[in-house]
Amino acid sequence: MASSSPPFASGPPRPRPGFAPSANANVAGAPQISQIGRPVPSSAAPSAPLQPSPFSAPLPASSRPGHPQFASRPPAAAFPQGLVASNGPQGLAAPRIPPPTHAQPTPPVGAPASIRAPSPSAASSQAQAVRPFPGSPPAAAASRPFTSPPSSQQFGRPPISHPLSGSPTSQPPFGGPPTLQPPFAGSHPALAGLPTTQLPFNRPPTSQQFGGPPTQQTFTRPPVSQPYMGSQPYAGRPSPPSYVGPPSSQPFPGPPTMGAPSGTPAPAWPSQPRQVLPSMPGNMQAPPRMFGMPPGTPGHTMPPVPPAMGNSPLAGSQISTPSKIDPNQIPRPLPSSSVTLFETRQGNQANVPPPATSNFVVKDNGNCSPRLMRCTMNQIPCTGDLLSTSSMPLALMVQPLALPHPSEEPIQIVDFGESGPIRCSRCKGYINPFMKFIDHGRRFICNLCGFTNDTPRDYYCNLGPDGRRRDADERPELCRGTVEFVATREYMVRDPMPAVFFFLIDVSMNAVQTGATAAACSAISQSLADLPDGPRTMVGIATFDCTIHFYNLGRASQQPLMLIVPDVHDVYTPLHTDIIVQLAECRQSLEQLLENIPNIFENNKVAESAFGAAIKAGFLALKPTGGKLLVFQSVLPSVGIGSLSSREAEGRTNVSSGDKEAHKLLQPADKTLKAMAGEFAEYQVCVDMFITTQSYVDIASISVVPGTTGGQVYYYYPFSALSDPGKLYNDLRWNISRPQGFEAVMRVRCSQGLQVQEYSGNFCKRIPTDIDLPGIDCDKTIMVTFKHDDKFQENSECGIQCALLYTTVYGQRRIRVINLSLPCTSMLSNLFRSADLDTQFACFLKQAASMIPVSSLSQVREHITNLCINILHAYRKYCATVSSSGQLILPEALKLLPLYTLALAKSIGLRNDGRLDDRSYWVSLVTSLPISLAIPLVYPRMIPIHNLTAKEDDESLLPASIPLSSEHISDDGIYLLENGEDGLIYIGNMANPEMLQQIFGVPSVDGLPSQLVLEQFDNDVSKKLNDIVNEIRKQRCSYLRLRLCRKGDPSGMHFMSYMVEDKTPGGLSYVEFLVHVHRQIQTKMA
Repeated sequence: MASSSPPFASGPPRPRPGFAPSANANVAGAPQISQIGRPVPSSAAPSAPLQPSPFSAPLPASSRPGHPQFASRPPAAAFPQGLVASNGPQGLAAPRIPPPTHAQPTPPVGAPASIRAPSPSAASSQAQAVRPFPGSPPAAAASRPFTSPPSSQQFGRPPISHPLSGSPTSQPPFGGPPTLQPPFAGSHPALAGLPTTQLPFNRPPTSQQFGGPPTQQTFTRPPVSQPYMGSQPYAGRPSPPSYVGPPSSQPFPGPPTMGAPSGTPAPAWPSQPRQVLPSMPGNMQAPPRMFGMPPGTPGHTMPPVPPAMGNSPLAGSQISTPSKIDPNQIPRPLPSSSVTLFETRQGNQANVPPPATSNFVVKDNGNCSPRLMRCTMNQIPCTGDLLSTSSMPLALMVQPLALPHPSEEPIQIVDFGESGPIRCSRCKGYINPFMKFIDHGRRFICNLCGFTNDTPRDYYCNLGPDGRRRDADERPELCRGTVEFVATREYMVRDPMPAVFFFLIDVSMNAVQTGATAAACSAISQSLADLPDGPRTMVGIATFDCTIHFYNLGRASQQPLMLIVPDVHDVYTPLHTDIIVQLAECRQSLEQLLENIPNIFENNKVAESAFGAAIKAGFLALKPTGGKLLVFQSVLPSVGIGSLSSREAEGRTNVSSGDKEAHKLLQPADKTLKAMAGEFAEYQVCVDMFITTQSYVDIASISVVPGTTGGQVYYYYPFSALSDPGKLYNDLRWNISRPQGFEAVMRVRCSQGLQVQEYSGNFCKRIPTDIDLPGIDCDKTIMVTFKHDDKFQENSECGIQCALLYTTVYGQRRIRVINLSLPCTSMLSNLFRSADLDTQFACFLKQAASMIPVSSLSQVREHITNLCINILHAYRKYCATVSSSGQLILPEALKLLPLYTLALAKSIGLRNDGRLDDRSYWVSLVTSLPISLAIPLVYPRMIPIHNLTAKEDDESLLPASIPLSSEHISDDGIYLLENGEDGLIYIGNMANPEMLQQIFGVPSVDGLPSQLVLEQFDNDVSKKLNDIVNEIRKQRCSYLRLRLCRKGDPSGMHFMSYMVEDKTPGGLSYVEFLVHVHRQIQTKMA
């Protein structure tokens, strides 16, 4: 283009097709409209070239959060539903539970030192600074009523890097406020109520009080595993242990409030208790008990041990033949709400972690927290043949930025100065507690590749009598499983990117008329206060229908200027305009614009959506810097790049007729959006989508964009302008304020003998060893599968190290290094003893999700059922020595695997009757789902809420859950069922009118509204229900979309579809499934 040519076409703007100017178009503050565009084709001049990118190659990006608190206020003045306010910090890990009442606010930078200064023997010319984590909370935010407008929050400034003079400072707890006493010194009052280890599941646990830290105890004799015999009387439901709350849990003041999620998904759902595992043959000792007190502790009671039933201790749990199965005796998850203390290693041995769904506090003694990294088995098979024999998967779930529990010690930041962190010169593994120093400390042996490295002169330290460096306990990288290193210039291709947030809003006719546009604008406006504070935070906004409308926000004293891009096939962005500007400079004009957008487009008659062109235009605006693109989409993309056609009618026909090719409709319609997503990822643009729709939008096609860029899909179907804006606001607020980072690269290394086979999750992969994550946050999980390439020696240890290089929201480059070292075994029985149910089931779940678009649903259901049967058959064949073939033998650690496998087969993703978009969303959700939410997604928590008044004051806030069976549902009951995403409230036809009046404000079932907005009335029952809902929201880090379900209408049928233990037209009951599994095992044995 000639230099004299203006950047845009001159002359009056061309009217947009189908756009009727709004009667409110001239409201105060409405933007002026200018058309950008190429003139009509006959005289089209070539467009001005786009700004070149500052880098041409993909960045070895990295990222990390500096987080704000959990979203909790609904849009202002809109929805007087249950109240939710935030009480979490803005630091890198906002707590999911209220802070301890005795906690004092800490300044964001300095905290009392908890790491002693390096010993004098560590002659170090290179000062190694240990600093507080950036974004630590300046103070616990006060709880705010749900209806109040959000207030601006102060972000702690990131600490300034400096060498240590004197003792290094320790950062404040990773996200929670610090307690006054040392977290793990002596008795910890916050941990009162640690449960004792539960015996096998035919003996219900008893509530016990606990007065001190748990102690290790070796078994004096192998515990005897008890069979499930139909003739045994059922001992009744176990009474839940008394709940002492997460450390110093404070009551919700006044109206129920919503806390910023804490690191622990609190008693997230009734998980199986710690079990005493059957003893195993061979010379391996029984694993030490990690939770609770020895049976002989004064003041503790243990249930009497029933007489042994004659089976081998190896036999595990047994279930009798079909005619004798008592539904009350079959394995079910048992509730546990008390907090347990978990030490990752003791006596130089790795401890088996507690269930992912339980409430625990981690003490990092060399292995990382199981929240960050967790393996499907806690002993590694020495050979690939042994792994194959077990039929179990060998995989790792990595959640590198997972939120910690507020009572946990912080992750330490280590600065090695200009030279950067110490690494193995062969495999490039990072220094960690399992690298062995030899030759008086002059050399060290890498625990990953075995190479002997020279110790840098300024890192040298003498060894003590135990062979460890004398300064090991003072150096976090030598005594902690997880540390963060400050990255040097060699880890950067360019300067760390700023925190850029670009909002893209659908203003097509359907979006405006359903209220989705107004809800999106309200949510964005209220969330601005939660964006990271400081000059590096930048924002931009655009709207779209069949054209794209940018807004110039740089005109500080004037109205924003609307710039229209009509070409949706060859997209471009306006040149030389302030589309993306610093938040501090444009906050007022942006808030005014967001208020006006629904009025500007009030009479819009354009039904088409140029979604593909809009995200391409947003990407072009973000291309020079990278950043987050947050898209609010309401209709099927129908014009421009990446336009799609409706496949839903075809899908209904194919599924109902049993078409074998029906799964192809769950694949992207074409490769256009996938190719665009790859380009987005190359320039560090992460896309999140908020789908506020009442119709089919082809999630299978559009979800590849967030799936490739490290983003996420949020789905509100059918969108309700009454009940959904509260969730939309909370989801957006948590999305932008949670611990997160940008331009990340992750690699997992492991000891010789294993190699990484495959990564699975939301990322882009260009080279075999690394994955690129334009965005990574505390809720994202990556699955890593392994295969053997050599043998391990018995009693050796296998090291696994995950390294995440990323940029914080404050522009600091960091390397988070997460280490896990597990013993190797050649005994199959040890593999079953150390199996991790939560991780194995999460692996099943993610495998099923990956198969759904490429296989028929019947094949996927058969595959996951066979996975379960093969594991149980291997245990029965090689480990159990019971004489009766009429008993189903279940390994103690995996006794709930059949129940969860059945629940998975009946889940939304694998049912024949689901909508295409529902199934595609389920696949998208599962791909990056954390372990703690895997089981609740398919086996939700159901609690009765019609008898809340009967609860004692000293019991847990959440009532005990009940099995997912219609036998446990009565016509006069009211029940709450939640799976981490949705909350369903089921009301029986005979429900007590007084209870309905107290909870819903109506005296009869007929008076209930079709859409639920949970309000708090002035009575104890309503207050307790609101407290329960808000407690669940904190545990799940999700606002929960509440829906009413009534017996006799489609909503009641939807609720009953979650009763996975019942027999259904296309599926077995739980008892029948156990019989089926048993018969399949018998067939294999024969």
